[in-house]
Amino acid sequence: MKAFLFDLNGTMIHDMDYHTRAWQRLFNEELGGQFTYEQVKPQMYGKNQEVLVRVFGPERFSQAEMDQLARRKEERYQAEYRPHLQLLPGLLAFLRAAKQHGIPVAIGSAAIPFNIDFVLDGLDIRQYVQAVVSADDVQESKPHPETFLKAAAALGVEPQDCVVFEDVPKGAEAARNAGMSCVVLTTTHQEAEFSYLDNVLHFAEDFRDPFFRQLL
Repeated sequence: MKAFLFDLNGTMIHDMDYHTRAWQRLFNEELGGQFTYEQVKPQMYGKNQEVLVRVFGPERFSQAEMDQLARRKEERYQAEYRPHLQLLPGLLAFLRAAKQHGIPVAIGSAAIPFNIDFVLDGLDIRQYVQAVVSADDVQESKPHPETFLKAAAALGVEPQDCVVFEDVPKGAEAARNAGMSCVVLTTTHQEAEFSYLDNVLHFAEDFRDPFFRQLL
């Protein structure tokens, strides 16, 4: 393959539980909800403002209010996850190998730049990433293909020459909609949840799986 496109949360780092708990506390403690963890988890995709609309409806908040709530949620998440911030096992070696083989890497994530920078700079891996497409760079969220198509374009690579790394069905579906193959990290969802997709090459717990050597 000519390029690797990574989702961020749950794919490069194992942090989705922290996102879910941060949202749950925000919903319940600040917004008067009574949501269980199991009710919040399926909403963990797309832009922060889209999460708020899915949960509370389109009329509850103004855009400014959603922006403020989204920022507070991310500040909660970062404060709790920072002591545990680390790449999935084997990923640093994989990124180094991709660089040695001249395979460019992009991040295509629904995260805001505030969170992407938190990871890239907190783990000092910016040198391995040639392009970033964040929530602020797209009009349509996954499963729309815009995120991954923009990432491929930023690298100057055709969609069919990219492999996407994802952890959620909507992300893998976005890859399919972009005409890209996908490798799924099973940090967040079970294999059966991806059964409707025909573009998944492999499932892996982390990047120590021997399969990843075949991609280089």
